[in-house]
Parts: sequence; structure tokens; C-alpha cells
Amino acid sequence: MQGLRNLFRAPWSSDVKLDGQTAVITGANTGIGKETALDLAKRGARVILACRDMEKAQAAVTEIIKSSGNDAVVCMKLDLSDSRSIREFAEAINKNEPKLNLLINNAGVMVCPYGKTADGFEMQIGVNHFGHFLLTYLLIDLIKSSAPARIVTVSSMAHSWGSINLEDINSEKSYNKSKAYAQSKLANVLFTRSLAKKLEGTGVTAYSLHPGVVQTDLWRHLSAPEKFFIKIASPFTKNSIQGAQTTIYCAVEPTLEKESGGYYSDCAPANCSAAGKDDELAEKLWELSCKMLSLSWD
Repeated sequence: MQGLRNLFRAPWSSDVKLDGQTAVITGANTGIGKETALDLAKRGARVILACRDMEKAQAAVTEIIKSSGNDAVVCMKLDLSDSRSIREFAEAINKNEPKLNLLINNAGVMVCPYGKTADGFEMQIGVNHFGHFLLTYLLIDLIKSSAPARIVTVSSMAHSWGSINLEDINSEKSYNKSKAYAQSKLANVLFTRSLAKKLEGTGVTAYSLHPGVVQTDLWRHLSAPEKFFIKIASPFTKNSIQGAQTTIYCAVEPTLEKESGGYYSDCAPANCSAAGKDDELAEKLWELSCKMLSLSWD
């Protein structure tokens, strides 16, 4: 019902300005990340595109500056499949940026063939969850000192088909690319839930969201029958501009200032799965993540 109600709601829009604020957006050289970057630039924010492909990122920066008239848009190298790259990126931000008001964990990989990150994690859980977990951890002190601040993590309705396999988080015993994707997106929801609890009283809030079924580069690993199905369904899918709206809503909507830890879709609160509300599971995943990344996050 929530979905149906959202379908008939007027499109969300807001004229909130972000002058003097700084935003980091992962995977912002294409798709909804790029549209999010453009929107925040138009609102006056300093926007840092954190991307793996610097050539594409530089092209996106040029385009965003031209469209927004805001020249405070830059790109920096970030490979979420490699903890060394994440640490180098975070070190540069902490050293050179006086504040960070918005961290948008947008980058992701979807239903890819089995592969491992530089640190030995299965690629989807490694990039979508562990990479962003580490990045957030490394930037959290700067974010706290910039409060009020927000951390927005792009999940997916696919989280509701997922389960967290704490015994085999890297799918080494058996690999199903769709299940591994769903697991990583459920991890995003649970991460946001735990993060919100840990940040209570700091002025930093956290949100996760489903952007909608968006036509993006993420579909490149789909099989021919899956691509055919998506083609048939395309009238019901969103383009990148529409797909970016819930991310932007979570980043700027004033009424969310006192909300934290929730899950959103179509620019409104949405229901996540029962597993997505399981605080015990969220805590176990948090502990496992800290252990696998060799972190102690109090």
C-alpha cells in the first residue's frame, strides 16, 4: 500500500540551500550519484565526487560545473574494493577539508560474477557494505565536528529478499549473485540502523533508501532474459534524475532533522523487511564488520 500511496503523491521538491556545506558522494560519475552531485551543486554545496574511474569523474565534474554554475566541484580517487585506497582518500579529506556535512554512500556493484576485493571480501558485500563501513568510520570524527550532518546510504528494495549469512559473509561456500546482492543491500539498512544508535546526541543523522528501479549502468551484469524482462518493465522504471530524488530528500529535507536510522522510498518513509528491523542482527553484523576490517568503533 505504501508504494501505491507514494505513486500518487505530488513529486517532492525543496528549495533548501547548502551554501557553505561540503558533501562527499561515492560513485558520482554516473547515474543517480551524478544527478545527486548536480543537485547539491545547484544548492551551493562544495561537492566532492569520490570515484574509481578518474577520467569519467573529471568529465562529470566539468559537466556539473557547467550545469550548476558552481565551480566548487572536484573529484578524488576512491576505490571501494581496496581498503588502502579508502584509507588514502579519507586521509586526504581529513587533512584538507575543514568540514563534511554530507556523506552519501551511493556507489555499488550489482549481481556481478564472483570476484573478490583487494582485501579478500566477496565483491558485492565488499564494495556495497564493507567499503562504505570503513569509509564512514574513517570520516566520522570530521562529520561529527561538522554537525548538523547527515550520512545517507543507498540501499535497495532488494534488501527485502536478502539474509545475512554471518557464518559465510563472503559466499565462499556457495555463491548466488542475486542473493549476494540482496545480502549487501540488507547490510546497508542494518548498518544505517546501528549507526543511528551510535550517533544519538551527536547531531549526525543516518538514512538508508530505495532509489526505485532505476535505469543505470548497474544492469550490465544481467543475463539476456533478465535484460529482456527489464526492457518490458521499463515504462515503470525511473531515469537517473527521478532515481536520485530520494537520496536528495534524505540529504536535505528539513523535517528529517530529528529522524535517524530510517528507510525511505519515493521521498517518504517506507517499510523495510523484518530482517532490516532486527537490532540483534544489526549488532552482530556491526561486530563482524569491525572484526573483518580490524577496527574498534566504540
